[in-house]
This record gives sequence, C-alpha cells and structure tokens, in this order.
Amino acid sequence: MNQPSLPFWSIPNAKLLEELQTTQQGLTDKEAKLRLTRYGFNLLKPKRKLDAFMLLVAQFQSPVILILIFAAGLSFFVHDHTDGLIILAIVFVSGLLGFWQEWGAADAVEKLLAIVQAKVVVRRNNNTQTVSPEEIVPGDVFVLTAGGTIPGDCIILKSKDLFVDEAALTGETYPVAKITGVLPSETPLSQRTNVLFMGTHIVSGQGEALVVHTGKHTEFGKVSERLQLRPPETDFEHGIRRFGYFLLEVTLILVIAIFAINVYLARPVLEAFLFALALAVGLTPQLLPAIISVNLAHGAKRMARQKVIVKRLASIENFGSMNVLCSDKTGTLTEGVVHIHAALDTTGNENEAVLFYAYLNAFYETGYVNPIDEAIRSHRQFELLGYQKLDEIPYDFIRKRLSILVAKDSNHLLVTKGALKDVLAVCSKAQMTDGAIADINTVQELLQQHYEDFSRQGFRTLGIALRDIGSASCITKDQETEMTFLGFLLLADPPKPGIIDTIRNLEYTGVSLKIITGDNQKVAANIGQQMGFANPTILTGSDLHQISDEALLKRVNEVNVFAEVEPNQKERIILALKKAGNVVGYLGDGINDASALHVADVGISVNSAVDVAKEAADIVLLEKDLDVLVQGVQEGRITFANTLKYVFMATSANFGNMFSMAGASLFLPFLPLLPKQILLTNLLTDFPEMTIATDTVDRDMVSKPRRWDIQFIRNFMLVFGLISSVFDFLTFGTLLFILRATPDEFRTGWFMESVISASLIVLVIRSRKPFFKSQPGKYLLIATLLVVGITLIFPFTPLAKPFGFQPLTLSFVFWLGAIVIAYVATADKVKQIFYQRVKF
Repeated sequence: MNQPSLPFWSIPNAKLLEELQTTQQGLTDKEAKLRLTRYGFNLLKPKRKLDAFMLLVAQFQSPVILILIFAAGLSFFVHDHTDGLIILAIVFVSGLLGFWQEWGAADAVEKLLAIVQAKVVVRRNNNTQTVSPEEIVPGDVFVLTAGGTIPGDCIILKSKDLFVDEAALTGETYPVAKITGVLPSETPLSQRTNVLFMGTHIVSGQGEALVVHTGKHTEFGKVSERLQLRPPETDFEHGIRRFGYFLLEVTLILVIAIFAINVYLARPVLEAFLFALALAVGLTPQLLPAIISVNLAHGAKRMARQKVIVKRLASIENFGSMNVLCSDKTGTLTEGVVHIHAALDTTGNENEAVLFYAYLNAFYETGYVNPIDEAIRSHRQFELLGYQKLDEIPYDFIRKRLSILVAKDSNHLLVTKGALKDVLAVCSKAQMTDGAIADINTVQELLQQHYEDFSRQGFRTLGIALRDIGSASCITKDQETEMTFLGFLLLADPPKPGIIDTIRNLEYTGVSLKIITGDNQKVAANIGQQMGFANPTILTGSDLHQISDEALLKRVNEVNVFAEVEPNQKERIILALKKAGNVVGYLGDGINDASALHVADVGISVNSAVDVAKEAADIVLLEKDLDVLVQGVQEGRITFANTLKYVFMATSANFGNMFSMAGASLFLPFLPLLPKQILLTNLLTDFPEMTIATDTVDRDMVSKPRRWDIQFIRNFMLVFGLISSVFDFLTFGTLLFILRATPDEFRTGWFMESVISASLIVLVIRSRKPFFKSQPGKYLLIATLLVVGITLIFPFTPLAKPFGFQPLTLSFVFWLGAIVIAYVATADKVKQIFYQRVKF
C-alpha cells in the first residue's frame, strides 16, 4: 500500500479508498495488524517498552557513578585490587537497589494508566469495534461522535452537522464546520473543510472518516517534532531542580577544595582523589530522582486503591497543594441522574403533549449521548407507530438546541428541545392551554415569570417547540425559526446524600469549593444554598463579559458560585484564581472542559468522561464523587510529605557528616575514612531512606495544602546540618583525646557513629512531633533497626579487614552510644523549637 499520490484533500473519496486499499467498511483485523507492523504505533514518539536491562544501565549513568567506576579501574591499574573490587561491589549493589525500586514503580504506573486509556470506534471485519488510538492505521474507517478526539489526519466520508475544535492546531477560537468534498491541492490548512486533523476534537455532529496519515506523518506530528514540545515544569519539579543545583554547587566547591588541600598536604594523589570523590557521593542526593519516582509511584498505587488514577505523576504534588477546587454540579454535587419533574404548558399546567414531543425528540436523537435524553426516554414511553425520522440537527454548545424532523402521514414536523432562552429565540408563537395560538411577544412576561419561579425552586428548565415545515425531508439550522412554543420541561437532579459533610471535609483539609455551572443564577443560588453556602456570592457569565481581568482578580476569591457560564469563560476563571495565588484543581468531564482542564494546576476528570476531557486531565476518577476526591487529596499530600522527608534527610545528617569529614581531613594526619569506607557508609544510610515511600505521615502534615519552599529547606539544612557537625566533631575529640584511638580504631568508631546516627536521625526529622510520639512506618523501622544491627556487628565479621575496620572495646561502644543518644535528643528538642519559629 502506498501513500496518496496527491494531497489527499484534493482526491475524490472513491479514489482515495482505492489508493489506501480499503473500503467504506474499513479493514480486517489481519490487515490492520500488518499495517501496524509496517507503519508502527500511532504515536508522536516511539512507544517505549519497559526495558529491564536499559533501566538497570540507567542506574550507572550519573557522572559521579561513572567517575567512581573509572576510579576503580585506576585502583586495578595500580594493583590495589581489594579497593577496586570493594568500590565496584558497592556501586553495583547501590545500582541494583535503585533498579529494584524503579522497576516496581514503573511497572505499577504502566498498569494503572491502561485503566483510563481512551478508545475509538472503527469499522473492522464489516462491524464496529473499539480499539486504542495508538493502534489506528492508515486505511481505517472510524466513527465520529461528539466529544471524541481525532486519532489521525483523515478525510471525511460522511458528515452531519459536524463541528470540530481545531484550536490546538490552528489557534481558531470557534468550532469549524466540516463537510465532505474535494478541495484544490493548494488549499491552506485552516481552510481544509473536508479534513480532520490529529489532536483536534469533535464538538458536535456525527459522521465517518478515513484515516490517511498517523503518528509523526500527521500535521500535528510535524508541528510537535519541529517545536520539540515539552510539558510545563510543575512547581514541585522546579523546586527539586533548584535544590539539586544548590547542593551541586556546595559539593563542587567542597570537593575541589578538599582534593587540593589533601594534595598540598602531600597525601597520595589517587587516595586524595578517591576521598574527594567518595565525599561527592555522600554529599550528592543521588537517590533523589529514584526516591521521587518511587514515592510518586507508591502514591499513585495508594490513590488507585481510592479509585483515583494518576496519569501524570508530577501532578500528585499539585494535587496535595491544591487549595481551590472548581467543579460543575451535575454528578459531582448532585446524584447525576436527571429526573423529569413535570411537563407544563405555557400557563404552568401539566400537559401531556409537551411530554410527548419531548419524548419524540429524545427517542430519535442519535448525536451526543446525554443524561437528559436518557431521563426523558425512561420517564415514560409513548407509542410512536406511524412516525418516521427524516433528519436531525444535533445539539451544539452555540445553539444549545436539538432538532428532529419526523414524518407522520403527510405532515413533516420539526421538533426542537433545548435551553429555554435559546428555544424561545426561534419561536414566534406560543400555544395556550385551550389550544389557541398567541403571539410570543404577548406571553413573554408570563413565560419569564414561570421560568424564574421554576429556577428558584432549583429546577432546570427546557423549552419544547414545534413547526410544520411542509414537504421538506431534510433540515438545516436556518429552518429553526418561526416555531411554536409548546411548554416547559422541568428537570430535577437532587444533591447527593452526605454531600454537605463532604464539602465540610474539603474545607477542613484547606480546600475551598467553587461551583461553575451553565445553569441560570437562581438555579445556581438554590444549589449553592443546598451545598451549605448560606448566602452564596454569585458571578454570572454576563458579569464576566463586562468585568476586566484586574477586577476579576480582586473578586474571584470571594465568589462561591459562577452561574450562566459559557464554556470559553471557564478557562478565564481558572487563570484568575491561579493569578490570585491559588493552586487550582478543575473537575470536568465535558467536551468544552478541555481548555480549563489544561490550564488548571490539577486537571481532574472521570473515567466516563468524553475522550477529549479524559486526555486533557492529569488525574482521572473512576467514580465521579467528591468523597473519592477528598481521599485522593489526602494521598497526594502523603506522597508530597514523604518526598520532603528525604529532602530533609539529605540536608541534615548526610550533609553534616560529609561536611565534618571534609573538615576533619584538614587537621588529622590521616584520612578520617577511606574512600571505600565512605561508600559503604553512604550505601548503608541509603537503606532506611529507600523505604520512606511507605512511611506513615502525621495528620498535621496533611491537614492543609503545602507547597515547595526552598527557603525553609535551606534554613532546615543550616540548623540541622550544624547540629550534626557539632556532634561529629565531639565524636572526633572523644576518639582522639579520650579513647586515644589508632587510625583504624578512629575510622571504625567514626563509621559506626555516623551510620547509626544518620539512620536514627531519620526517625527524628520524619515528624514534627517528639520522635517517640510519632509511629514510623513498619518498613522504615525495620530497615533502620537492621542497619543499626549490621553496623554494630560489621567490625567483628570477616569483611571488616578488607574494609580497614577492626573490632572495638566496650569503652568505645559506650562513648559512641552516649554521643548518638545525645545527638538524637538534641536534634529532637531543636526540632520543636525550629518548627515553633519557622512556619511551613
């Protein structure tokens, strides 16, 4: 099969089908598999398989690790085989630990993402079936439905009132009408009305399209490859990067200075180089990327148990930091199951004809599936014998109406249902209770009064209209005019049981709820009051048209409910809330929620949402329920808190120990620890830190949103790093002046004290509470005690001699134990004072 010989929009459909060797019934499964092998997956970037070998290799690609491997080679070159083997063994074990953690994390995330993957409907084997968008191939014929995303560049085979949002590709603000046809080859991209482009989505209408190009060969693929698009950096990622640069600067200065001084003191160059390098390993938070990945993956798995699927792991931090949640009401605050409350005529009396024509409209509707039509069809069924559907104008978000053309006998009736205001706009007459026809202008005030009364009671009100259009067998939007208004359809969607308690739980966790709805102001006010807002502050869509961005910025935090909001105003509300200093989450599932989901700090959708909303979201709820969301926020905060624990560890005990060791090397006649001993120290202290993702988190750490604060971390590092160094130098003094230690005894004692103190201090700084009042996670506690035990017995094992250690007497153990206890007690006390004075 060859690609089309000419620009495909200039080729007749029949010839294009022939060139692509397909039919209007699509491909067979066998042919689709062959084409998938030939063209590859329909992705802008090649599909990355989880490769165990490459992930293992990646553990040894950091510059520090590569230099250590080079240093081990130097050791072999100068015939110091023992040191070379020890360095390689420690590097390898450290790499295996990182691989084991990241493999489990990556595998878990891949399985979770498969749960919320979007699907498209294609014609294969003379039938329709759903497949993953990445499996679409040239020659596929797929079915177009409102809310669906376009999986490739396509030519339209069939269309009915088809409108597509191409803003992602062309920047066009309004939906573009799409029709079948042939266009000149020189037609510019924005005017190719017979083409659908990958990355755009359907706003309304229906049809079928033939896929011509996929993946990198699409227009969107060419653009993204040219621009090398990258997702915006989150606040958390930005903070991690700044923190990494800060430690890197300190490490480089310290390492270069220590190496130069040791060389100046006439110590062996290779030993001085390895010592400086080993210090770099101890100072550099080399586990930070792995710890973050593992923490986020563990968080994603815990959130999945709460029926929350995380699509983009970096969004977990923003989820925990979120302090404003914007949501629609249907299905989130309310039950989401619409009920027909009443069908009334123009004077407010029950009227069966209104209900019948509403049923007729809903029964034949084939466009965008929605709960209103389902509610009408299930409320009461009518006999439609003799009626035949001729045509349809699907609902769209501009007209806000749905029209069906039906025939009975010789009458061709246009039946329209939609938002009351938009239905009345196309009516010139109204049918009264006695069957008389009145001019619409004479009853306008009466209709408006009914509408306001219904709205105050919390009912959503639709209008039903009718027109006999003679012998016409097809209709256009232009024929929605001169209609007769029949009456009102009142819809009820009661609040969910317990929703007020859920909203209070959100507020208790520091998240304020803002309702964004297209309902009118009075319906919105009624819902707001039912949600617990005694006197809700309401801003309407018309107010938003008149208010400036600066004025909105001042008011947006005070508003509880945004009513009568147009789809394109949602994005403006989200941006104003963000500029006002909030971390904003947006919960949406509709076609026109995509842009708001994209600009929100956390885009949240549901698994039942339209594809375009689900794809734009960072987080997908398996149930559209605020209770699920509250639990997800808590899990997000737990993940953030555990990630910060590692950051605190890396800036306290480890930093203090390495800084002290560097200082000691300046006045000691020997190195305080040999390079291989430093690497062993670093490896052992890594064990407790790698279990931090499973640690328990105190309630006060998840009681309110928290954000990355580099200044707080810098203060934490200075205070606790200084305390660590004070006790390090106390250890040096004790070993040298009280215990009169030999170089090997000094190194053994310093190794034991530094590893045990660094492991135990994890239990102190993991919580704001006194360490004995906050219970650590099971695995963290086990890992800590295991490391302490290994450290105590290590000098007495056969491995001690190759590492340069020797057994210590009880007096050494006693003094070192006293220093460790004093260090832990002091750090715990200073911690309480620190948190009283420094807020986070």
